[in-house]
Amino acid sequence: MRGIYLEQGTVTLRDDLPAVDVCDDEVRIRPTLLGVCGTDLELKAGYYPFTGVLGHEFVGVVEEGPDRWLGKKVVGEINAPCGHCLPCQAGRGHHCPERTVLGIVGRDGCFADSFLLPARNLHEVPDGVPDECSVFTEPLAAAMRIPEQIDLTPAVRCLVVGDGRLGQLVARVLSRHGVSLTVLGRHERKLALLTRLGIETTTDSRAVVGGQYDVAIECSGNSTGFEAARQALRPLGTLVMKSTYAGQLQCDASALVVDEIELVGSRCGPFAPALAALAGGSIDPRDLIDAVYDLGEGPAALSRAAEVGVLKVLMRPS
Repeated sequence: MRGIYLEQGTVTLRDDLPAVDVCDDEVRIRPTLLGVCGTDLELKAGYYPFTGVLGHEFVGVVEEGPDRWLGKKVVGEINAPCGHCLPCQAGRGHHCPERTVLGIVGRDGCFADSFLLPARNLHEVPDGVPDECSVFTEPLAAAMRIPEQIDLTPAVRCLVVGDGRLGQLVARVLSRHGVSLTVLGRHERKLALLTRLGIETTTDSRAVVGGQYDVAIECSGNSTGFEAARQALRPLGTLVMKSTYAGQLQCDASALVVDEIELVGSRCGPFAPALAALAGGSIDPRDLIDAVYDLGEGPAALSRAAEVGVLKVLMRPS
């Protein structure tokens, strides 16, 4: 079996991976389209000591498992909790200390000819939703986690820092809530995608400093973006951390204390509303696709995704 394998910071295409047997509570999925995420790139850079098959963004068909899922087109939640610990019993399975995470922690990912996932993690893709949309379900769900965590009303002034893959989706989600929204980015081409949707954008960080925003969402994944988000907030504002970072983040902690800034970590989100938005067409992410590679070109696909200015890179198993 083929797979895109990460070991000690090096990504290779392997063709000697075993097809692991399916357990009672799992299914085997044959992916039809795969998405390269910033987290895949951070793992390669050493954000977390993962060795194995990369990948957690997918749409695919169930090949093996319970009859009710066989042949179904699905997407899937990436966390596989134990189901028995205190966080799991309290409904916080995403924070189970014993969980595996598809292509990130203790579980081979989806960048392969097939992969395993618990059946309880699956969501059937509605009829008529193209793969080029449904492959965005997981990152779109992550963006939809933000409205679950903070109260968004038309009176709220929001700043999104970062115009990349994640920032694009976060901005599109927030715009549906009618907030006063600005996106700070560096790339005119990327920002133009948001401008066409009626979202205000800027490349001038000086235009957003001075405490004029109630909420800032950091999607850039670098310390410069974090500092821009912090400086944009009013006292008692909320800074949502949406990025993962390879290495340590340097910040002015005293300024956070003095201004009583609330820090909110934000990770995985709800799949059902993400699929509904894609099915209904209220969010169409296909304009974010910059390149499509064959799975056999996986290392090149990850290199392309890491290039400055590139948005979404997809892989299609042959």
